[in-house]
Amino acid sequence: MTSFSTIGALIGLALAIFLIIKKVQPAYSLIIGALIGGIIGGGGLEGTVSTMVAGSQSMISSVLRIMTSGILAGILIKTGSAEKISEVIVAKLGQKRALAAISIATMIICAVGVFVDISVITVAPIALAIGQKAGYNKGSVLIAMIGGGKAGNIVSPNPNTIAVSESFNVDLTSLMMKNIVPAIFALAVTIVVATLLSKKAGAAITDRDIEKSENKDLPNIWAAICGPAVVIVLLALRPLFNIAVDPLIALPAGGIICAIVTGRAKSLVDYSSFGLSKVIGVSVLLIGTGTIAGIIKASALQTDIINLLNMFSLPAFILAPVSGILMAGATASTTAGATIAAQTFSDPLISAGVPAVAAGAMIHAGATVVDSLPHGSFFHATGGSVNMSIGERMKLIPYEACIGLTSTIVSIIVYLIAG
Repeated sequence: MTSFSTIGALIGLALAIFLIIKKVQPAYSLIIGALIGGIIGGGGLEGTVSTMVAGSQSMISSVLRIMTSGILAGILIKTGSAEKISEVIVAKLGQKRALAAISIATMIICAVGVFVDISVITVAPIALAIGQKAGYNKGSVLIAMIGGGKAGNIVSPNPNTIAVSESFNVDLTSLMMKNIVPAIFALAVTIVVATLLSKKAGAAITDRDIEKSENKDLPNIWAAICGPAVVIVLLALRPLFNIAVDPLIALPAGGIICAIVTGRAKSLVDYSSFGLSKVIGVSVLLIGTGTIAGIIKASALQTDIINLLNMFSLPAFILAPVSGILMAGATASTTAGATIAAQTFSDPLISAGVPAVAAGAMIHAGATVVDSLPHGSFFHATGGSVNMSIGERMKLIPYEACIGLTSTIVSIIVYLIAG
């Protein structure tokens, strides 16, 4: 097996980051970084390419599950189910609890399988209208959505969760459930932070920011939640009754049920195509991620980091959240960061006696701390959803990190208490 030096792996990762910042397509940036890093790391051209290919091949099962998850996401969005769920939550909690309602709505939509950036974009029109009536600034409204999305993301069947469960070879449902408590704490901190921000000066929500209603024929709430409910029940069969239903089956099944119940079965093909268009970018990104993950995994980096932890007498489990934080920050992506960290450090963590589910949960939570830096798409997609300037959007990064750090710390505490 080809091995690479730590310096080569780090140079490759740094080059990938530089190219992403320079607006080179992220998947290509990661592939170029992997190639250059592998050659500098001493693997030679042939050894580097074969390691990159092997790294990408390890992603295929995750990519398949993510591609099928697009059916659920596309149908939830196109049938109006995602919008209906958020609309009902906001209406039930009322204007006085508007920020809490916005956070909960985004959390639930993300938790049932809609990607976090799409969850924010889905809730944004409702959130802006409510925020304008309540006199909130854009920053408070956006943080409410982002924080809710972060909370929902770590308990969802989303690409990052699927990739981590694959890397650790653990049940997806078990991994999702492991971060329920951290998600609740993240949600609580989100509401507090958003409330504090609402009392500070910031960009006001104007009439130009409000998306005018198109009188959409939204489904009723029971029809809207039927699809996600089916997914939850199917995924819960394994831990409850030891009946294994793979996410590759459960996620599209929920989408198909949603289309039928909402009376949109005739549009199933179109909605599925729309869903595929939303996940194809993540799927390609994961293939590129696999190339750099392969180089890092085959390098001495993991050994050097473990030695560094031992030097400072830090416990082995700290490797999980720290690797999630660093890799997600480097790639500005929860999915890419969690995947690289999980693929690189799963074996050392398990060898150190850290339970696979707990290690995966801590990596996953850590990947939400600094995943929204400007060299990633999430930063720009979420800012654009509320027509926010880059300068204003930059100011929110510390608040987002605070929310992600909350779920990470609580995930560590849950591990220490429950193991």
